[in-house]
Amino acid sequence: MIIVVDVNILLSALIRDSTTREIIVKSEHDFCFPEPSLQKIGKYKQLILEKSGFSELEFLAIWHTLLRFVQTIPTEEIMPHWEKAKKIMERIDPEDVTIISCALSQEEAMIWSNDKHFDKQNEITTLKTEEIVEIFNKD
Repeated sequence: MIIVVDVNILLSALIRDSTTREIIVKSEHDFCFPEPSLQKIGKYKQLILEKSGFSELEFLAIWHTLLRFVQTIPTEEIMPHWEKAKKIMERIDPEDVTIISCALSQEEAMIWSNDKHFDKQNEITTLKTEEIVEIFNKD
């Protein structure tokens, strides 16, 4: 199973040593994240530092650890699916087109997000953290 991780999930994993981080690091599942969304993590870096209390060095260490377990999907793999993703999400939340496009680029992918906007589409299965925890606990 390939699981596309939404920005909010990675932010959660970066801010605190949580179940979210544990699942990403210890699970046997294949997690991925769209390359174009990497800039969003940078955009929230200051907020992450404030909420986590981490130094810049601690932040970078955790970020690099997470990236060892979350494959970055290159933009060129995502772009062929952009128009379909746009049709699915543009009226719901245009910012989520990237995540949908990434999921469409992967065979049998699901999305891990707590964003309610994904519930308004029915093309890609979306799992909330509670559902991921159930799957993780079964493994």
